[in-house]
Amino acid sequence: MLLIAYGISFVCAMLLMAALFLYFRKRFRARVVSLFMLAAFFFLGAYTFKMAIAFWIRVSNISGGDAVNTALMSMSWAVAQTGTTLGLVILTLLMYTRRQDLFMVIPTALLKEENCDVDA
Repeated sequence: MLLIAYGISFVCAMLLMAALFLYFRKRFRARVVSLFMLAAFFFLGAYTFKMAIAFWIRVSNISGGDAVNTALMSMSWAVAQTGTTLGLVILTLLMYTRRQDLFMVIPTALLKEENCDVDA
């Protein structure tokens, strides 16, 4: 049952990430991005990574694992948890300081430099 819940969470998070990617693509073209949405995207990315690690840990427990695999899972879980926590802290700070409406304007010069790199 837990594997099914992890799988559903992972698929839903991936679908949300894809939708947000399309949203950010439009916003970057418009050169204005909401910092709150950017923080939410970071949190969702960390959460998706965490669900993939949780699924990997559960499947490895069923099939058995070695010491190296266990250490790698432990380190991966720590990175995923740190990213999720950092995302939650950023979202909480933005929410409680009432900064949900902060936007970042991307300078035109920065976009021109990126386009020059692509053309080269």
